Amino acid sequence: MKDYLVFDHKQILSVTMILFAIIDIIGSIPVVIELRKKAGHIQSEKATIVSLFLMILFLFLGTQLLNIIGLDVASFAIAGSFVIFFIAMEMILGVNFFKEEIPETVSIVPLAFPLIAGAGTMTTLLSLKSEYATQNILVGIVLNMVFVYFVLKNVVLLERLLGKSGLNILRKAFGVILLAIAIKLFRTNTGI
Repeated sequence: MKDYLVFDHKQILSVTMILFAIIDIIGSIPVVIELRKKAGHIQSEKATIVSLFLMILFLFLGTQLLNIIGLDVASFAIAGSFVIFFIAMEMILGVNFFKEEIPETVSIVPLAFPLIAGAGTMTTLLSLKSEYATQNILVGIVLNMVFVYFVLKNVVLLERLLGKSGLNILRKAFGVILLAIAIKLFRTNTGI
């Protein structure tokens, strides 16, 4: 049973770990580095705040917002899968599908959405809401955003640690993983 007045450490830990796996900011490091190279820099604060805002908004109003604009969660997930698909293809093939973006735009699309606060994260939040107390989900979201901010802020250091060859290997490998995630999102939400 949900208890809306008490913070439950077990629930907070569970929610934090579930969101950590879904957001997968560690696995997204090659994408973040690629975006930073294209744009010149990433606005860590802006990307984190926009992601946090989107997640909290979706936690409280997700289903209603989608209904207002005539969308269901499946359509939302399919749209996100296409963006992820093209990012993956860029990483694997080394070609550019997206025009060069100004840094302010890159920090929001595709970084804040759909990479951090994407369709998978949003649908997970709707699922968590049926199992966990809202305040515990909020704490889990905030803890994840603190970690995301730390990774985004230190992406140059992480790039140096990985080196050029390590980065290339990670970029290609994660590109394939990202491609598989896009296809899974598409298949799950289309019934194919």
